[in-house]
Amino acid sequence: MAPTIILIRHAQALHNVARDWSLPDPPLTELGRQQCAELQESLKASSIANEVELIITSAMRRTLETTTLGLDWLIKEKNVQVLPDAGWQENSDKPCDTGSAITVMELEFPQYDFSAMDPLYPDKTTSALDANPYVFTKKAVLARGQACLKKLYSRPEKVIVAVSHSGFLRTAVANRRFANADWRVFDFDEEKMAESKSQGEGLDGQGLFILKEWDETMAKGGGLGRSEKGVFYHRPTDFPAEVEEEVTEEIPA
Repeated sequence: MAPTIILIRHAQALHNVARDWSLPDPPLTELGRQQCAELQESLKASSIANEVELIITSAMRRTLETTTLGLDWLIKEKNVQVLPDAGWQENSDKPCDTGSAITVMELEFPQYDFSAMDPLYPDKTTSALDANPYVFTKKAVLARGQACLKKLYSRPEKVIVAVSHSGFLRTAVANRRFANADWRVFDFDEEKMAESKSQGEGLDGQGLFILKEWDETMAKGGGLGRSEKGVFYHRPTDFPAEVEEEVTEEIPA
């Protein structure tokens, strides 16, 4: 049976306050650190969070800090493994949404094992567009979301936490808005996934991986009740404009 998924957005980071997207891989603010404590207390009071068997986190600084501060009771008391994963990083290629080198993160977070990280990380350049799944295009972001969900679907754990970013969670994973440090619970929607497969959607017509939120967090607006309610699909403005290649005809001499 596919696992239940708890999705968490990182706590407030410096770029969220300053609205300065030029800050490279920014850390949490003091308020963000307080939000991690609130996140922890909220999750501790939830029966499903006490069943978590695996934590997957974006390898960016603000998500790793949120994991360390907000989920330490799972890590220290329940010995839940943490897997940094390049797939869960944020969408854009701005400095604030581009991660630091793995060697840097290994020094800052020596308690985590980065050996399984994609060596492409944190490269988001388009020089190898077809080979780099992290480039900032609509096609790549949506495909990355499906790849992340596919990996979760096949995991043996019954409950998994994924710590990620608002843009990626909304556009490519869950179609929900997340306030800083808020969380939502999802199951895989087997009915809609079967329908998608019957319609030949997804990679090679194998169907899409689709999540269905629990009524509890959907009605409340997240586990902390701080997130906007509703369903929010990706918009054209979420991604760079796609430029079609100019087609020219060769005129015979």
